[in-house]
Amino acid sequence: MPRALTLKRIEGGKPGKVYYPLQVVDVPKPTPGPKDVVVRISAAALNHRDLFIRQHLYPGISFDHPLLADGYGTVEEVGSGSAHSSQLLHKPVLLNPCWGWESDPAGPEDGGKRYSAIGAAVMYDAGTAQEYVRVPEDEVVLAPEHLTASEGAALPLVGLTAWRALVTKSGAVADPAVPTNVLITGIGGGVALQALQFAVAFGCRVYVTSGDETKLERAKQLGAAGGVSYWAADWDRQLQALLPPERPFLDAVIDGAGGDIVGRTTRLLKPGGVIVVYGMTVGPKMDWTMQAVLKNIDLKGSTMGSRKEFREMVDFVRAKQIRPVVSRVVTGLDNLEAIDGLFEDMKSGKQFGKLVIAIAPEDGDSASKL
Repeated sequence: MPRALTLKRIEGGKPGKVYYPLQVVDVPKPTPGPKDVVVRISAAALNHRDLFIRQHLYPGISFDHPLLADGYGTVEEVGSGSAHSSQLLHKPVLLNPCWGWESDPAGPEDGGKRYSAIGAAVMYDAGTAQEYVRVPEDEVVLAPEHLTASEGAALPLVGLTAWRALVTKSGAVADPAVPTNVLITGIGGGVALQALQFAVAFGCRVYVTSGDETKLERAKQLGAAGGVSYWAADWDRQLQALLPPERPFLDAVIDGAGGDIVGRTTRLLKPGGVIVVYGMTVGPKMDWTMQAVLKNIDLKGSTMGSRKEFREMVDFVRAKQIRPVVSRVVTGLDNLEAIDGLFEDMKSGKQFGKLVIAIAPEDGDSASKL
């Protein structure tokens, strides 16, 4: 019988005070309904959302539905009435990690009532930490041919989040003839790395911050023009010294931490520059300064994204032959100790790139290779 990875409910599950254990359960193999597909999952990847779920710091948690939103697999069955059966059957696909948002660039069309990431979510029963999953055919796209299963699993949620922040929100790639300056904070995390790869592919000059010098050097190897340690009291002044004389300002900031990012970067940004915040790991509040008002700085919140943005992002990855960065892979859905180790990597911030579970490793995509 197929297996799935879920959370085990324990007493006293107070937000932030609990860490729900993982468990493997037997589940029936799904059958496709009309316009559904059944995907055999080859690899699935973790996100910070999954760590927050285990700590009960995320809304709408399900203990019955499988974990994880990121997945790469092969379509094994197609339901009746499919408009794309010949294109999808027996083909490798990526799952859209967020459902209920079609295409409106402003936000989900129904105000977010049906919008949710999949994986341990109350709203949708799909999750990628299982051997087979049934999903609507419109929620999968053909995987870029150059990606391994682990690389494919590493892409969806961070790719979608980074794409919306950089492309939809920041305006930094609107004119390909202008090599804009973009700051991406907290390099090493999945969204930040994907934003780096996208921005470099668009021709931007990218600068990064990290608390780890090794991560700064690795970011330069991926195309970053420079980086500074956020532990330095004057990191913003150090960054200013790195900017090119012909364009000595930032056009946009892509940030996942919050904190004092507005105060630190306002004087570095051009008038009318943009700060896009897709997360606030430092705390749930941040300061907005009068200096930013006087400089006409735009502060924009950014979430994951729409189905349209997901498809555009995957097309870009295919066209530019981008390979998502994979930090570590463990093999086996029932390898709970090793999977817990991935969560520990995320807790401590050790990872540089994505943390992946190889559920059904494919040729050339073994855990030992990565």
